[in-house]
This record gives sequence, C-alpha cells and structure tokens, in this order.
Amino acid sequence: MNPIVVIGAGPMGLCSVRRLAEQGLPVIGLEAHNNVGGLWDIDSPTSTMYESAHLISSKRMTEFSDFPMADEVASYPRHDQMRQYFRDYAEHFQLYQHYRFNSHVERIEPTADKQWLVHYRDAHQQHQQLVASHVLLANGTLHHPNKVAFKGEFHGQMLHSSDYRSADIFAGKRVLIVGCGNSGCDIAVDAVHRAASVDMSVRRGYYFLPKFVAGKPIDTLGGKIKLPRALKQRLDGLLIRLLSGKPSNYGLPDPDYKMYESHPVVNSLFLHHIGHGDIKVRPDIRQLTPSGADFVDGQQADYDLILQATGYQLHYPFIAAEHLNWHGHAPQLYLNIFSPRHANLFVMGMVEASGLGWQGRDEQAQLVAAVIRLQQDNPSAAQSFFHKVQQHANQRIDGGMNYLQLERMAYYVHKESYLKALTTERQALASMADNRSNR
Repeated sequence: MNPIVVIGAGPMGLCSVRRLAEQGLPVIGLEAHNNVGGLWDIDSPTSTMYESAHLISSKRMTEFSDFPMADEVASYPRHDQMRQYFRDYAEHFQLYQHYRFNSHVERIEPTADKQWLVHYRDAHQQHQQLVASHVLLANGTLHHPNKVAFKGEFHGQMLHSSDYRSADIFAGKRVLIVGCGNSGCDIAVDAVHRAASVDMSVRRGYYFLPKFVAGKPIDTLGGKIKLPRALKQRLDGLLIRLLSGKPSNYGLPDPDYKMYESHPVVNSLFLHHIGHGDIKVRPDIRQLTPSGADFVDGQQADYDLILQATGYQLHYPFIAAEHLNWHGHAPQLYLNIFSPRHANLFVMGMVEASGLGWQGRDEQAQLVAAVIRLQQDNPSAAQSFFHKVQQHANQRIDGGMNYLQLERMAYYVHKESYLKALTTERQALASMADNRSNR
C-alpha cells in the first residue's frame, strides 16, 4: 500500500495523522512551515494570526478531550500558548516522525490506477513527487482572504485582516475597519489604543456575547437541560439582550435572524469602546474616495488606513474543484468530509459549528481512519459506504437551523446533529469490521 498523505500540520492535520497511525496505516504529512501548529504558529508563512489573538471559545470547550490544556493556562489562551499546545500534542503522540516539513504542495492529480500523484516543493526548492493511496486535505479554512472590490479608488493604505500583525500600524492614523466579525472586533479594540480615530463599517446585525458570565466562560454555561431548538434560540437570544442590550442601543444594526443562525461575536470590550466613543459605527460603504469613503447614509469621512476584516474563502489551489464536488461557495461532501467523486479523497476540518472544538474534528479523523481501514480489510463493505456517500453528498447536517446564506456559513453545521451523525457512522463501520472478523 502506498502511503496516505495528509496535507497540513495544524490541529486537524495532527489528529488525522495520529488516527491513521493508530490504525497501522502508512502516513506522510506534508507541511509548508518548519513545525506544527498551522494557523496558530504566527511565524508560519500561511498563518493569518495577529499578536493580540486569543481563542474565541474557551479552552475546555475547544481542547482535545484526551489531551487537556494545563490548568494554569487561561480560559482563553493566547496564540503562542496554542502553538505550544499543538507542539506538545505532536510530541506526546509521536507525530513528528510522520511529517516532511518545509514541503509546499503545488498540485494533486489522479493517476490512471485511481491513486493520487502529489507534487510538492521541498526545503531546497526542489520539485518532488509522491504517489499516495489516499489524500486528506487538512490545510485549513482561514488562509485565503476574501477581499472586497469596492467601487471607487482609495489612495491611502488598504489592508486585509490577514495582513495584520500588530497595532503599531495604527499609530496616529485615521482608521476604518470594514466588517464586524470576531477578527474585526478584536482588531478594532487593538486600534483604539494607537489610532487617531477608529470607525467601523457594519453592513448587517450580529449577536454580541461577553466572554465571561458570572466569572465563567460563556460557552461553558447551559447545555445541561436539553431544550427544543426553537425555544433555546429564543431564550438564549433574550439572555444575550439582557446581558449586552440591543445592538441598536450602540448604533449597530440589530440582527434580522434568530440566535445561532450565524456565528456570534464573542468579545467583552467591543461594545464597551463603542459606548465610550472610541469606535464610531458607520454603515455600508457606497464607494471609496481618494481620501476615504462615502457611506450609504450620505456621510463621508477621510482615512489614512482601511482594513478589510471581511473573512476568508475556502481555498484548495492544488486540486481541481471538480474532484471536490464544488458547488457554490463550498464543496458538497457527505458529512463535510467525503467526496462523491473519489473514495480515497477526504476534506478534513471543512466544518464550523458553535462549540464543535477540536474534539469534533478529531472525531472526523477517527471516522476517516476507520473508513480507510475498512477499505483495506473489507472492500465490499467499504464500497457500500461509498455508495452512501454518493447518495447523500448534498445533504447538510443543519439540525433544522435556518443558517444565513453567506459564504462563510456554507459549511456550517449543527453541533449535536453533526456529532451524532459521526458517531452513528463510526458505530456502523465498527459493526462491519466485527462481522468480518467473526466469519
């Protein structure tokens, strides 16, 4: 059997390599940087991390369940603490031995015998090839910036949040931040301490959650009593309004959708700075001007720097979109993993859900490792699973949630429904394996 290739050494790549190795499968990891950590290693050429970045979810809701973070680590760790966590994880599970670092994947193409030819550039800039029996794409979802092409032209400095590292760039400048997601709000809070002024252009409404309630991380509260989805949305929306007030009280648009139908902003300081006049809310941009921007409310303002906090696009530049069954904003895959075009191609970590954490992604890895093991041990049963993949690739695990039709929500799932689906498939695969061993 040719080796299985895993692309990426972030949390998704690491747990994928681990679970494949546990199954006794030959695995090679390819990583563009010189160490593990992926996005969380600010020194990686593919990282979009910034110096003030911390986890948005709390450590206990995010960590791998069998590799908890140290008690002395804060509830919302810094990016450098996360980098060390993943290095410790790789050491503990002996994953370094499987990786080829400084290996930049350039192209992946199918072979005549239904394997994969992986072209990559090594540390010496030499072109290398590797024949892989299977390929797991674990290169992450937050690398390729979604840059907006505004009408008009701005002669000042234009950046994307992917370019941002330190608030030093804001010193003494009039700053406009476009976009009110988690990164945009974090960066706005950074900017108020250095900039001459900070404006934020906000196009639609968000739910704003504080990081702590009664001294505990907000994502650790609740959940003990299972409520019907619609009732939970209503009650949690009311609770957030009691805690933070209506966004319109701060000059922000109110959300025109229910709680959890889009990703909330988790930030304890953003509304504080708006309330203190440190951040001025602006509506959508009508057009750029040489000195700044015109807004849809007829107002105009001058800026030295405009920073787009407009998110990221899924990006798998080394493989043709047709292999991924790409439709619209994202590949259409069974359980956000399995391609209906190829039984030996898997997209890892292309999943978002409130509270899913890395443990949810590790369960993805365990399922994929079980599928590949089954392909080796019981090809007919594995073929039956692939038929299911082909039949249900367009089925979204949304738990009945009416998610907003946004690009960044295209691969969002309902946590409980998704984890249940992963568990159901793993149990079914285990049953197939047991039946074969008992024959």
